[in-house]
Amino acid sequence: MIKRASCKKHIEAALGRSRAVALLGPRQCGKTTLAREIVDIHAPNYFDLEDPSSLMGLTDPKSALSSLKDIVVIDEVQRRPDLFPILRVLLDRKPLPAKFLILGSASPDLLRQSSESLAGRLETIELGGFGLSEVGQKQAARLWLRGGFPLSFLANNDADSFAWRKSFIQALLERDLRQQGIDIPSVAMYRFWYMLAHSHGQIWNAAPFATSLGISEPTVRRYLDILTGLFMIRQIQPWHVNIKKRQVKAPKIYIRDTGLLNSLLGIKAEADILRHPSCGASWEGYVIEEIIHSVEPDDIYYWATHNGAEIDLVLFKDGRMYGFEVKRNDAPTMTPSMRVALEDLKLERIAVVYPGDRRYELHKKIAVVPFEQITGGIKTIFEL
Repeated sequence: MIKRASCKKHIEAALGRSRAVALLGPRQCGKTTLAREIVDIHAPNYFDLEDPSSLMGLTDPKSALSSLKDIVVIDEVQRRPDLFPILRVLLDRKPLPAKFLILGSASPDLLRQSSESLAGRLETIELGGFGLSEVGQKQAARLWLRGGFPLSFLANNDADSFAWRKSFIQALLERDLRQQGIDIPSVAMYRFWYMLAHSHGQIWNAAPFATSLGISEPTVRRYLDILTGLFMIRQIQPWHVNIKKRQVKAPKIYIRDTGLLNSLLGIKAEADILRHPSCGASWEGYVIEEIIHSVEPDDIYYWATHNGAEIDLVLFKDGRMYGFEVKRNDAPTMTPSMRVALEDLKLERIAVVYPGDRRYELHKKIAVVPFEQITGGIKTIFEL
């Protein structure tokens, strides 16, 4: 069993400063496990809205919730959107007898309801699957292959993990979308997701997707936004700076969990990844997710010009802007893109992350950093 102590501390700290905390993320990423470490599942303060007995206990929600003290957990809260106005009233009480930890599978409806009803009262925490800092560097290859969903990563073997991920994709498309009121044929969404897997790490262009699927570009864009809202896809928006060069304006698209990416690509073993044409793009997405997990940036972007200059990740942390390049080769060297990005974007520093084990400098502001060193956060990466 892998303990997620840092995630638990993050949630407890948020509960200490905020009246309510929303823990959002895809199904099966570990939200419920963490919540049960904070409030016992058998306690009267724990409500699982997929449990009929909990639903019955909330027949009169205001009466049921108003008498509770300390921390109250409401799991799968998106199943009862009518609770949000009641929570607003309960959170405005003085003194405040109870704080609320609400859990939900990522849902555009959930985000909209919470932002409208609980504005100024709710702190949102996004939870994904396991990260490299949690499983350890020795498990890096396994994490790349299986992804971070606990039941996939911890499966007895690669075959069981692959089977779990296939079932997860099927359940999300055939059940979860309908439960959240999204009426899209599962076959159409699967084809779209499959096409995205083969465009992983590329700049978004709706036209080929629309042509292949026989639908309009706005509809394709809606499909993309739905999967983004479910935390299946990460859209990294382009950064713009006031220069004379023409800059790319479309987002880059990544499948957030490499285990799901590998399932969609039919990759079942580590050796298959290394032989696959998408190996470089897959590793880039894997590293970017780990950087985001480790650094916890304030904002993330990428940057590219139509002349070919590009930097994979531009992030803001504590008021400073840093750049990251991901290179899957043995000895990365200085590129024109790095020089241009350093000059045009006025970056604090650039880290070139690669799979080797030796750290070295390319420039006084550009360091080649082994992948294993990125889990220590921004200060470790740049040796600040």
